[in-house]
Amino acid sequence: MKTQYAIDTGFALIDTHPSSRLMQSAPTHLRTRPISAGHMRALEAVARHLNFRAAADELALTQSAVSRQIQALEDEVGVGLFLRHTRAVELTSAGAQLLRAVLPSLERIDGAVRQIRRTAGRKSVAITTWASFASMWLIPRLEAFQSDHPDIDIRIDASDHAVDMETADIDIALRYALPANVPANAIRLFGEQLTPVASPWLLKSGHALTRGEDLAHFALIEAGDADRTQHAGQLTWRRWFDAYHFKKLEPKRWLYFNYASQIAQAALTGQGVALARMPLVADSLASGDLVEVLPDMRLESPMVCWMLVGPRSASRPEIRAFCDWMLLQAAQTREAVGDGPDPDTIDHPE
Repeated sequence: MKTQYAIDTGFALIDTHPSSRLMQSAPTHLRTRPISAGHMRALEAVARHLNFRAAADELALTQSAVSRQIQALEDEVGVGLFLRHTRAVELTSAGAQLLRAVLPSLERIDGAVRQIRRTAGRKSVAITTWASFASMWLIPRLEAFQSDHPDIDIRIDASDHAVDMETADIDIALRYALPANVPANAIRLFGEQLTPVASPWLLKSGHALTRGEDLAHFALIEAGDADRTQHAGQLTWRRWFDAYHFKKLEPKRWLYFNYASQIAQAALTGQGVALARMPLVADSLASGDLVEVLPDMRLESPMVCWMLVGPRSASRPEIRAFCDWMLLQAAQTREAVGDGPDPDTIDHPE
């Protein structure tokens, strides 16, 4: 009697008849040497097609060569990875487990190869920065750089994960950090002030907002993960309340979001008053889309935006061109928000 059940990869049903499990139950000698990448390709292709011939055609190999690769892989792993029937191939649970580990690695390798092929012989700049900075500050300005440098490709990785600039495929990292937490070669772009902002039509449609106490009549917008994210506590309304002695103030309601771009968007659409980061909303303030409602009640933030250049990239002309452009853009932002250079930092690399 046969019992069939689906494995969570969706590739196959597994036959649990004892004769089909001889390879799995047989004692094996476990190997420890690395598995060949070619074997991983064969595993993925056979698992996707559930057919050795189709997998062989895709890999430009003979069917017997693919079969030998799978057999060698099974010998290395120590268990059967496929159940072979007369007209069908099915993954075993061990095969499915290995496939789940293999797929992300193959996808990353294929992605890297595609990127290398696309950029071979071309000048490019690879940047990592956090998502809100990319969408609110960097991307709106990039057209100017691309107009001046049409032959330079730009790649942006919107992530705030730490990267090793010595080894990562990244040329420039734009990071938001305390001065004490950055390396000596970090280049200061600008500091930060926080200020209450709102849309003009929100101010026209409701209660007057001319004093700090008036905030009690409005919804207040801030980061929803301030208690879980490093340094996010510096960006909260509670810190602003404490600084200006409104410790008992309670707003009409709270609106919480994960990203600075979401906070700004909620303010732009009139959903409440946001405690905004000046460098990120400077353009919206200049255009009149947002209004600084209490300009005499800004709050200094200890956080600073920095630029770090990978040591392997610093000498490339396109990297130097992008860095020079970034410094000019940062100077304009400093002027717009009234931020002076930090005397303990250096604005330009040596």
